[in-house]
Amino acid sequence: MELLSARVDSWAWAVRMYKTRSQATAACRAGHVRVNGERAKSAQTIKPGDEVRIRANGFDRVLVVSRIIVKRVGPSVAAECFVDNTPPPPPREEVALVPMRDRGAGRPTKRERREIEELRGRSTTD
Repeated sequence: MELLSARVDSWAWAVRMYKTRSQATAACRAGHVRVNGERAKSAQTIKPGDEVRIRANGFDRVLVVSRIIVKRVGPSVAAECFVDNTPPPPPREEVALVPMRDRGAGRPTKRERREIEELRGRSTTD
């Protein structure tokens, strides 16, 4: 018997996007899961053909639902339940490096803070 719809948190857990169901629910509550471009609550239903965007580790995974499951299955079966349309990650050279301060250096001075903000591309005069 093929299911027609399921909760988005249950499906994300069943296809192994999250280790636990409660992590999937928490991600929905935090706004890291979108269904068809809209922010999803954990109880929102999904059906085959829906696009699910899951934000993890600073990048979005774009998944198109191809089959509905609610029980956790093996990785090979789980991979058949969605089509992964995630764009490839940017090359390591293009990812901006986060400026690091030496341990024990204390708080940055006003000049250092302005330099850090300038490196990050943010303006303090906005």
